[in-house]
Order: sequence, then structure tokens, then C-alpha cells
Amino acid sequence: MLSKNEEKLAEVRVKTIAVLEDLTIFQKLVLQALEACDPNSYEQAGIPLHAINEKVEAIDNLILNIFALYSPEAKDLREMVAFLKITSSLQRIAINEKNYIKNMEICRPDMELEFKKVIKESLYINRCAIKALEYTIEMIKQTEDKDKLIDLANKIDVENSKTDDIYTMIEKEVLQSMHQEGGVNEEMMNLLKYIRKNAKILDRLEDISSRLLFARIGGKL
Repeated sequence: MLSKNEEKLAEVRVKTIAVLEDLTIFQKLVLQALEACDPNSYEQAGIPLHAINEKVEAIDNLILNIFALYSPEAKDLREMVAFLKITSSLQRIAINEKNYIKNMEICRPDMELEFKKVIKESLYINRCAIKALEYTIEMIKQTEDKDKLIDLANKIDVENSKTDDIYTMIEKEVLQSMHQEGGVNEEMMNLLKYIRKNAKILDRLEDISSRLLFARIGGKL
């Protein structure tokens, strides 16, 4: 039978997973919308983000209540501290994604082919983000097997590295094209900025995975 402390900690995990699932749904809807370059899908894609701030605040309040009422110690305390930091990362991810979908509404059927090509190439980043989000959810669920935790953290690192490579390749192609044309395309530079915002969530997920390793295995944050 679980202690009250363990019950509340399990509730924190469940609520955190729910936020990550919302972010995953968002990424999948955005991927579909941008693959089709469908303006009618952008508003629907943003729906999973609407309640994230309230959900994150609820997690923080739950953790503070656990501190106040149950005085967790040792491993439980370490996990509570880690989740307080994780919720901060989740909020930053949600902010990035709200800005991303708002700015990516430029993707429309009548836009220039050069822009469509860059957006299509950038969608590999979205696919990496979906995988990394799913690995993060599995990390939260995995509370005992240390080897499995480390394996999932390594997989998130791989997706982040792939994302950096994809963005670097896209940026290089865009800058070379501008150099050949002899000028700076401000709209294209803005598009790169939007794509980079989306790519940044992999850094946040990598940070979350390191905090989960700290929570379950120990070491330095």
C-alpha cells in the first residue's frame, strides 16, 4: 500500500505527463497542418496549449502542498525539487510553441516555393520533438529501472543532436541562397527564427531528462 507521500508524488507524475501529452498532441497537429500548408488547421493545432499554464500551476501548488503537509525526505524530496524545476521548463516550452504556431501561419497554399521548401525541411525538427516528448513521458513513468532511464535520456540527447544538425543544414542553405542573390531576405530570416524557436524545445526536454535522472538516480542538478 502506498503512503500518502507516495500517492501525492504519483499524482504529480500523472499531471506532468498530461502536460507533456498536450505538447505532443500540439506537435502532431502542427506537423499535419504544415505538411498540408492548411491555414484552417492552425487554430485547431493550438488548442492543446490553451490550458497548459493552469495545469502547470496546479502541479506547482500540489508540490508545495506536499512540502507543507507531508515533509518528504531523501529520494521523494529530490524528486519534488526536480519536478518544480521541470514545470518551469514546461512553461517555457509552451511559450515557444505558442509563438511558433502564431508565426508559422505564414504557411499558405499561395506562398513562394522557396519558403515552402524550407518549411518542409524544418518539419524533421517537429518529428524529432515528437519522439523526444514521447521518450520524456516514458522517463516519468519509469521509476525503478535505472538503465532504462539512462537509455531514454540518451535517446532524447540523440533527437536534440539531430535537430541541431537539421537546423544548421537549413540555415546554411538559406544563407548560401541569399549570398548568391546578393541580398538579405528579411522574411526568410524571420522564418529561420521561428523554426529555431521550435527547435529550442529539444534543449528544454534534454534539461527535463537530466532533472529526471537527478530525481531517480541522484548526482548534481
